[in-house]
Amino acid sequence: MLFKPELPPNAHTPVAAPRAHEHAVCSCQHAPRRALPTVSTGAVVTVLVGGVVLTALLAAVAVSAVAVAVAAVVLRSLLKDRSHQR
Repeated sequence: MLFKPELPPNAHTPVAAPRAHEHAVCSCQHAPRRALPTVSTGAVVTVLVGGVVLTALLAAVAVSAVAVAVAAVVLRSLLKDRSHQR
């Protein structure tokens, strides 16, 4: 059997009173906002191109490492078979 929640007969739902959105005015001295540093498009392009080049170099090193590992396994296998044939 499913439970069905029931409100008591004299329950009323409270309604929040609307508030006026007023900003408090303070008498303290705030420091002026500093401007954000500007970045030129050339700097952004340089960083992006550098990232792409470094990623490509990392991929090339990884592929070379895999190729060297495969070559080492093949050479070891060939040398092992050669020594067993004698």
